[in-house]
Order: sequence, then C-alpha cells, then structure tokens
Amino acid sequence: MKKILLPSVLLLSVMSFAQIDFSSTRFGVSAGGNLSAVKNAHNPSGRRLTVQAGVLALIPVGSANQFFIQPEIQYFGAGETGKDKDAKGKDGYDAVYANDYLSVPVSFKAYFSEAESEFFGLIGPRFNFLINQRVKDAPVSRPYYDPDVTVASLPDVDGKANSFNFGIGFGFGYSYKRQLEVTARYDFGLSNTYPGLDKEPNGTNKNKSEQVLSLGINYIFR
Repeated sequence: MKKILLPSVLLLSVMSFAQIDFSSTRFGVSAGGNLSAVKNAHNPSGRRLTVQAGVLALIPVGSANQFFIQPEIQYFGAGETGKDKDAKGKDGYDAVYANDYLSVPVSFKAYFSEAESEFFGLIGPRFNFLINQRVKDAPVSRPYYDPDVTVASLPDVDGKANSFNFGIGFGFGYSYKRQLEVTARYDFGLSNTYPGLDKEPNGTNKNKSEQVLSLGINYIFR
C-alpha cells in the first residue's frame, strides 16, 4: 500500500497546487503494442507480445501550452509466455500466461516547448483491474500454473493472477501538431501479480512484478 501512495500523492499534489483548466480538456483515442514479462513467476519464462487500446483526456496545467495531466482508460494486454531462449523443447516452453486488464494510467505530461510539433515526456502511476486470465499449455511438471487446476498435495499454491495491481510508468514521444502522437513507455509493476506462487516448491517468494514495454499511437481531437 505504501508503494501505491507515493506516486498517487505526488500526482494529487501537482493537481492541487497547479492551475488546471478542465474547460480546455481535449479527448483522444490510442492504440499500440505491448511487450510484457513477469519477474520471478513462471519457469520457463519469456516475453509476451500483445496489444492495448483506449481513450484519453488531455487536461492543461497552467497557462503555457506545455504541461498537462493525461488520464486514460485502456484495454491492456500483459502477462508472459514460456519462451525462454534456453528452454526450447523443454516442458512449458509453449505455455502462455495471458492477463487482460482494464487499465487506468494517469500521467503528468510535459512538452519540451510550446511549439506545435514537439517531443514530450510523461510519468505517472498505472492501475490495472483484471478482466480475464488465460493459461495455455502449462508445464506438465507444474500444473498449478493453470488457475483452474488444484494440486491436492499443494493446496496453497496456485497461478491465479491478482484481480488488481499497480505500478509506475514513464516514457517519451513526439507530437505532430499536438494531434498525432507516438509514445514509447515502460511500466514497472509494484504489486505481486501471482501471490499464489509465493509458496511454489523450489520457487521464490520475491515479488512477481509485471513489466511492460509499449509503443503506441494517439490521435487527439481538436
């Protein structure tokens, strides 16, 4: 809980003390690709390529046309696969651990200048609400990776994903005439995505954090 409070308090502080012009809010749509992984969760472990799509709002902060709060609502694909390059042909290599979220990132966004076409940076928390979890071809040796399978000898071990997780993200991009934008972003999870795997035999109780590198395109309506 402490980890979620810091980014949230920082963002609320910016919103409280800055001059926010809600009347000049612009709206847009976004889409892109995600390359995701989860630390300390599955064995073997590899990255998953998936997608994101959603809507956003661009809320001006201050009188300059340079600083903004950008909240979004997205479908956000994450999770991982078993495709570790050193595990080809081994049990679990073809596994897919797909987590689909309703995601709410809230970013502080700063353009490098007031120019109409300009680079920008952004940073802020992301809140993920699980809407679907799919596991395919879980390792025969670790059937508990599938959330629908219960192993009698390991009743406290399961591969169910947390219904809610959160993290912090940062990125940069380029805006063409403040309308068409390309953004690269990295989100690092701060919560435990698979708490049921903390007691996995020969596993680890380290935080199983979800990490996502994404490339997206935004179109902001005038």
